[in-house]
Order: sequence, then C-alpha cells, then structure tokens
Amino acid sequence: MQIQDLPYPDPGVPDARSGPRFLLWLFRNQLGGQLKALAWGLLHFLAVSGLPYVVGFAVQAVVDRSGGRLALAGGLLAVLGVGIALGDTMLHRSAVTNWITAAARVQQLLARKAALLGSVLTRRVAAGEVVAVSTGDVEKIGWFVEAWSRFTAAALTVGCVCVGLVVYQPALGVVVAVGVPVLAISVLPLLPRATRRADFQREKAGRATELASDTVAGLRVLRGIGGEELFLTRYREASQEVRHAAVRSARMWALISAIQVLLPGVLLIVVVWYGVHLARTGRISVGELVTVYSAVMVLTYPLRHFVEIAMAYSFSRPSARRAARVLSLERHTGGAPERAAHGAPGDAVVPAGDLYDPATGLLAPRGRLTAVVCGDPDAAGALAERLGGHAEGPPVLLGGVPLDELPLEAARTAVLVQDKDPVLLSGTLRELLDVPASGNVGPDEALAAAQCADVLDSLVQGSLDADDPLDARITERGRSLSGGQRQRLALARSLITDPEVLVLDEPTSAVDSHTEARVADGIRSVRTGRTTVVFTSSPLLLDHADRVVLVHDGEVVAVGVHHELLHTEPRYRAVVTRETDEETAARAVALDELEPLDELNELNELEEIEETA
Repeated sequence: MQIQDLPYPDPGVPDARSGPRFLLWLFRNQLGGQLKALAWGLLHFLAVSGLPYVVGFAVQAVVDRSGGRLALAGGLLAVLGVGIALGDTMLHRSAVTNWITAAARVQQLLARKAALLGSVLTRRVAAGEVVAVSTGDVEKIGWFVEAWSRFTAAALTVGCVCVGLVVYQPALGVVVAVGVPVLAISVLPLLPRATRRADFQREKAGRATELASDTVAGLRVLRGIGGEELFLTRYREASQEVRHAAVRSARMWALISAIQVLLPGVLLIVVVWYGVHLARTGRISVGELVTVYSAVMVLTYPLRHFVEIAMAYSFSRPSARRAARVLSLERHTGGAPERAAHGAPGDAVVPAGDLYDPATGLLAPRGRLTAVVCGDPDAAGALAERLGGHAEGPPVLLGGVPLDELPLEAARTAVLVQDKDPVLLSGTLRELLDVPASGNVGPDEALAAAQCADVLDSLVQGSLDADDPLDARITERGRSLSGGQRQRLALARSLITDPEVLVLDEPTSAVDSHTEARVADGIRSVRTGRTTVVFTSSPLLLDHADRVVLVHDGEVVAVGVHHELLHTEPRYRAVVTRETDEETAARAVALDELEPLDELNELNELEEIEETA
C-alpha cells in the first residue's frame, strides 16, 4: 500500500481484544511495507557499520605505505557512501509510508466504528477520549509501527558488527560483544516507571481534552449563568496537571537518554585503554585498533534506536489500548449486530409491520401513532435506543423480523431514532436537510409540520447574504438558535427521512404549549400511514396519539387512550399531571369517600325511574 492509494478499500477487521494484539494485527497487515523498510534499513546501517573497517584498512595502508590498498580503501568508501545515502533515503521513505498508512488504517477503522455505533459511541466513551484516540493516539500508534522496522534493522546490524569484531580482532571484539548487550538492556529497569509516567500523562491529557470539549459545547449556557470563569479555572488546573505529568515523564526519558550516552562512553574508554595496551605489546596493529575504536563509535548510532523503540512502545501501548477499546464496542453483545453491520444492505428487504419489543412488551402497531409514557426519563431514553437496535437484550422485532438480522443500512432505513438532544451540524440549512430519504416528504412540508417558520426568519436575519432560508448557515451545533428551534429543525430533518418507523424521544420538551399543539398536528399529518413512536409526557402530544402505552419498571403496565388512562390509571395520571405522592393519596381518600354517595345517587335515580313508569 502506497500513500497515493489511500484510503483503503477495506481496512479489515481488527483484533481489538487488547492493545498489543491490535498492534500485532497492524504489523501483519503491513508486512510488505515492514520488510521493505527492513531491507533499506539493513543497507543503511550495514553501510554505516562498514566505515570503521574501511577506515582501519586505509590507516594500515598508510602505515604500510601501500598506495594500491589506499586507493582500494577510497573506492570502498565511495561505495559505502552511496549505500548510506540510498539506504537512508529509501528507509525514511518506507518508514514514513508505514507510519501514514498505519495511521490511515486506524482512522478508517475508527470512522467505520463511529458510523456503526452512531450516537451510542459517545454514550459509552467520553467525547474527549474519542477525540484523543482519533488524533494523538493514531499518530503514536503509527510512530511505533514506523519505528519497528528501523529498530529491527539496527538490532541485526549491532549483532553483525559484534560478530564481525570477534572474528576480526578476538581480544577487543569480545569486550565489545559483551559490553554492547549490557548497553542495550541497561535501561530496561527504568522502562516500567517511564511507561507508568507516560500512561499517567496520557490520562491527564485525555481528561483535559474532555473538559475542554465539554466547556466549548456548553459555552452558551455557561455564559448565561456566569460560570465561564469557574470552568476556565477547572481547565487551567487540569492543564497544569498535564504539564506536571509531562515534566515528570520527560525527566525519566532524559535520564534514560543520559544513560544511553554515558555507558557507550564508558565502553569506549575501556576499549581504547585496553586496545592501547594490546597495541603497545604488539598483539594488535594500529589499523586494527582504529577499526575497533571506530566500530564502537559507530555502534552508538544504531543503539539509539533501542531507546526510540522503547519510547514508541511506551507511548503507543496505552494509545493502542484505547483504540482497541473503541473498536471492540458493539451495538449489542453477542456479535450478531456486527454480522448485520457487515452484510450487504442491497440484499435485504426492509420489513414492514408492527414494532415489538419483547423485553418490555411494548407494541407499536403499523401505521399508528403510539405514545409511550415513562416515569423515568433515563428509562425512556434507553427504551428509545432499544427500539432502534442500539441496546442490549432480546432483539426488537419489526414485522416479526429481528432488527439484529438486518444489515445496518437496512436497519437504519427501517427505524430512525431521534434523541431528546439532537445534534445539528454546521453548514447551510439545505445541507442539514440533505439526508437519505424516501422522497415522499419534501423540505417545505417537513419544515411546516415542525412549525419552523420563526426559525427560518431567524436564520435569514442572522445571515448576511442568504435570501433563501435554505441557504442560511447554521453555526456549530446550532448554538445561535434556542433549544426549541433546534428541536424543531431536528424534527423536520427526521420527517424528511420518512422511515418505516420513526421514534421520537421528547421532541417538544423545549417548545411552548401553543407551538407544541401545532407540532403534534403536523407530526400526525405527515406521518399518516407510517409507524410513529413518541416518548413524551405532554398531554398535548398524548391527546393526538392513537394509542398510549405506560411503561413502569421496565414493562408495559397499561394501554389505552389518553383520557381513558387519565381516569383509570393512577400511575399514568401521576406522571402526566406531575401529581405528588401526597396528592395521589388525598385523591384516593376522596374517591373512597365519594363511592357511597355515588351508590346512593344511583338508587335514587332508579326509584325515580320506577315511579315515573
């Protein structure tokens, strides 16, 4: 894979069981690029390591006054110079290609997982962590993938040089062969502490990123309550914690780098001292001493890659763990949803029929407007997710077909869930409403049904060059609009999609009662003949529903119409009218007292009827 061939047609199915397994999976999928970088790395490092032998050969030629051998040494130096330049250039090219292609593969996997999970992703993983994984963590994973081939080439080169020195000059070669492995493993005792400090730094950085993301998202609210200084102070404290953690981590890596400079210097002193002693006794020649000395000097270059790979792994391991955590998320447990996600959507027919949830017993008849009342808003949100196929438990059935058995695209075409806090992306209103749709509902009809006339006027007034409301721009997350305006625009977008089943979670919670009544009429009009499920406790919406279902403690406990349930079901009345426990008890006592009077009135009426007869 070359950079110009990106993106991947298929990034593959990752092994996300753990961070190391994920890194190993990346290596297996980039084996060709790793071998290419390894080959160029060997050419570069071996050419560099050959310089001491040629320099020693040239020095000995000068000592022996041999012009022929000196010319040969010059030719060998020229060949090695070409090998160094070519190997270094192609090694860098291959290594950077491995880095970019690995990072691109991880980004594609994360994007595919985000598309698979949708809004469920940020419910299971903090938004700040998702941002950190898709930016900084991707680069660190690519760094380790890129550094591995250079480290392997450096390690093989060090081994070859040590063996060559032992063969070339056993007396000094043995000293080098023993000292170099000591240099390589000398920092190993420090790596666990350095890794822990790096992990702590990553954790603090992720927390600061998450806090910054939350602050920016809620900046309008913070300004409204005067809380921006409080959150600014919190972010300042979090950033200082990141700085302190980074300094502590840098100190440890500085110590490791210092050791990697100190110990080769000690080895070099030992080699020179012992080599001079051998040369004075005539056991080695001057050229051999220069060769061994130069070889030790050159070995410090590939040895630096031992520290680099240790740093790359310590930084990439937590990054790979976080990436694997995100990539291991599924729409459900058990794996069936993943099979559905990778299926071919064109091969599946979107089913039609009643929507049924076996976990709660909720039934939404086809073509009807069903309102669902839950006393717990969190339970309502979880149930809405279940109806869209985004929660754990028995699969929801549509027309008798489990949603888990449908390809993801077909399942989303069949059931659309609008959250109680929908997201509006920045761009023009035309772009916002340009969503996959059946074509049966146009933008004008959807905007009218959602009562967006005032929203369009507000957008035009806030735009400098938009005569058509559809060309007006919406700021990031719709922050220039009120909560009710954002809700109605999101509702219009959902109505345009015109799915087989539309699930709305509190679609009018931020809308005034007059507008809410008109929105209820609009939903009923546009969704005629389509299955619609509305989670709400608003009497205005409940009164427009064909069927009202009360869900209590995770199961359906009552079914009927609004007025019927209001008079016959105390739990329903308590939720809809916001009746307190004391008021419910007082009402029960009053009803008990009225029952004998009602019976007496009925007897009196019967007696009057009999007398008249």
